[in-house]
Amino acid sequence: MPLESIAKTLMLAALALLAIGAVLFVFAKLGMPRLPGDVVLEGRNWKVYLPLATSLLISVVLTLVINLLLRVFR
Repeated sequence: MPLESIAKTLMLAALALLAIGAVLFVFAKLGMPRLPGDVVLEGRNWKVYLPLATSLLISVVLTLVINLLLRVFR
């Protein structure tokens, strides 16, 4: 694999991580909303949060982004 190809791949990965980090930072500042389908179990001294709908949404979005990037850089 040519060195230029590796360099482009690393730069693309860095930009993707930067974008993901920025989105997570904004979500943290705004307060990540709980979607319908996220499960919260609470007891007296404990709390379990299972983000099922949020995980599904993130999975679909990342799948679309990765497929788009693979088609562009093919």
